[in-house]
Amino acid sequence: MSSAPVRHDPPTEPPAPDGPEEATAFTDLGLRDELLAALSALGYEEPTPIQRETIPLLLSGRDLLGQAATGTGKTAAFALPLLQRMPDDRPTGDPVALVLVPTRELAVQVSEAFHRYGKDLGARVLPIYGGQPIGRQLRALDAGVDVVVATPGRALDHIARGTLNLGGLATVVLDEADEMLDMGFAEDIEAILEHAPRQRQTVLFSATMPSRIDGLARKHLTDPVRILIAREQQVAGEAPRVRQSAYIVARAHKPAALGRVLDVESPTAAIVFCRSREEVDRLTETMNGRGYRAEALHGGMSQEQRDRVMGRLRGGTADLLVATDVAARGLDVEQLTHVVNYDVPSAPESYVHRIGRVGRAGREGVAITLAEPREHRMLKTIERVTGQRIAIDKIPTVADMRTRRLELTQAAVRESLLEDDLDPYRAIVESLTDEFDLVEVALAAVRLAHEATSPGSDDDEEIPQVPVRGPREGRPEGRGDRRPGRPRTGGTTQVFIGLGRRAGVRPQDLVGAITGETGINGRDIGSIEIADRFSLVEVPHSVADDVIAGLRGSTIKGRKATVRRDRDGDGSGDERRFDGGDRRERRDRR
Repeated sequence: MSSAPVRHDPPTEPPAPDGPEEATAFTDLGLRDELLAALSALGYEEPTPIQRETIPLLLSGRDLLGQAATGTGKTAAFALPLLQRMPDDRPTGDPVALVLVPTRELAVQVSEAFHRYGKDLGARVLPIYGGQPIGRQLRALDAGVDVVVATPGRALDHIARGTLNLGGLATVVLDEADEMLDMGFAEDIEAILEHAPRQRQTVLFSATMPSRIDGLARKHLTDPVRILIAREQQVAGEAPRVRQSAYIVARAHKPAALGRVLDVESPTAAIVFCRSREEVDRLTETMNGRGYRAEALHGGMSQEQRDRVMGRLRGGTADLLVATDVAARGLDVEQLTHVVNYDVPSAPESYVHRIGRVGRAGREGVAITLAEPREHRMLKTIERVTGQRIAIDKIPTVADMRTRRLELTQAAVRESLLEDDLDPYRAIVESLTDEFDLVEVALAAVRLAHEATSPGSDDDEEIPQVPVRGPREGRPEGRGDRRPGRPRTGGTTQVFIGLGRRAGVRPQDLVGAITGETGINGRDIGSIEIADRFSLVEVPHSVADDVIAGLRGSTIKGRKATVRRDRDGDGSGDERRFDGGDRRERRDRR
C-alpha cells in the first residue's frame, strides 16, 4: 500500500527551510556515513514518506506521535535517528534507547533491523521477551547494551530484578501502541515509563488513534509533533495494489472452499488468519492433507518452534502459514502474496492490519475473506470504514478447478519447452513415434504430467453457493447490536472466573490475562462483568475451551482462580443471580 504524508506541526514552529518534504534521498536527511553505507548495501535508494517526515524531527530531539499503517517503513523511521544520536563514547553498559513492542516476533524483527542499520557503528542491540532463556538476557545486559527492544512484561520483569537500568535512557519508543493496549499492557507501560528519566525523548507509533492513545500521549509526551501517514486515494482507472475479495460460504464448507480458492490463486506464499489455536491446528492439518506445505503459528508454541516455522516460510520450504492475529503480529515476509481471513475480523482495524502485510513496495497483493452468511454485514462495515470495495466472488466450481489445473499444466509444459534441456528424452519420443502418432505421444505425456502435478481434491463435490443477502434481509439493521441488556448470541460463551473486585480485578487485568495466555485478539473479547467475588467474560464460542485452559494454568493479580463456563451461559437470557454483596454488582465494559 502506498502512502501520502500529512503532518500537523505546532503553529508556533514553522518548518525549517530544508524540511522533510524536500528530502528525496537518504543523503538529504543528514545521516552519518556509516548509516548511509548500510542503507546502500541493503538496496534502499530513497526514504518512504514516513521516513522523510520523521527522521529530521527525531534527530532534532522532538517528541513525536505518529499514525501509520503496517508496511510504511516506520521501523527505519525511528531506528536510524536513534542510531545517529547514539554517543560514540558509551562508558556505561546501560541502554540509551528502549523500544517497547507488543510481541516477541516484532521484538526480533525490530532488533534485526537495528543490527542491519547499525552494524558499522558497533551498536549493541538486545531483544528481550518471554519464551527465551532469561540467563542469556541477563548475561547480555550485564555485558552492556545500547538499545533494548522488549515486550512490556519481560522489560518490567528485568526492571524488578534490577538487571535493566533505565537511568541512562535518552529515548523511549512505543511501537504498535494500540496493539499493546489491546493486549492489556497499559499498566506495564505506565510502570516502565515511571522508571525512565523525565528528561527524555518519547516516540509513539500507532496504526489507529483511539482515545486511550491520546491519553497516553498527553501524559507522557512533551509538546509532540503529530504525523499522519494517510493512504493515497486510488487514481481513477488504476488497478489497486491489494485486490480485495470475499466468498460467502457456510462454515461446514470453509476448508474445501479455502482449498479451491488457493488452488485457483496459486500464491507464492500466503497467511491464513484464524481466531483460535484449536482452529489453527485443525486447519493446518487439513491443508497439509490437501497437498499444501502448511505451518501453524500460535501462542501455544515455544519461541524455538516459532523461529523454525518462520525459517521454513522465508526459506521457501513452506508456502502456507496458518496463524492467529497475536502470533503473527509484526511478521514481515517479503515473498508474501496473499492474506486470507478464514473468518471476518471482528474489527475493521484488524482487517487493515492483516491486509497491510501484502501489496508493499509496489508489489501487487491479494486479500481474501471467507465470510459466513451472518458475517456479510460486517464486510459492509469494513468497506465503509476503509473506503475500499470488497468484491463478492463465487466459489470456484468443479469445472473451474479442472480448467484451472489444465491451465497450470499447460504453463508448466510451456516453461519446460522454453527452458529445459530435453535432449535426454528424444530417444524415447522417437521410439514411440515409430509405433504411435506424434500427437498421441504428446497427449499421453501431458496427461501423465497433469496427473502428477494436480493434487487430489474434492473434485466430485460441489460447494453450495450461498446467496448474498442485503443487510435488511436478516434481522433488522440497528437492532440487537447494543451491548447493554443484550442477550448473548449463540456465537459467544460466558466464562466464569472466581476473582472479582475484592481481589482488585479490573477489566484490563482480564483482557491482559486472556490475550497473554491464548491466541485471541483483545478486540474479540466481548462484555466483561465484575462482581465482588467473581467475574464473567464473554468470548467467542470457538475459543472458550482455550481461554479456560489458559486461565487455569496462569494467575490473575498474582492469584489462582476457579475458571469454567458460566452455568447460566447458554444464551437463554441475561439474568444473573448474585449472593450477598454481589447483589450490588456493577457491569464494567470495555
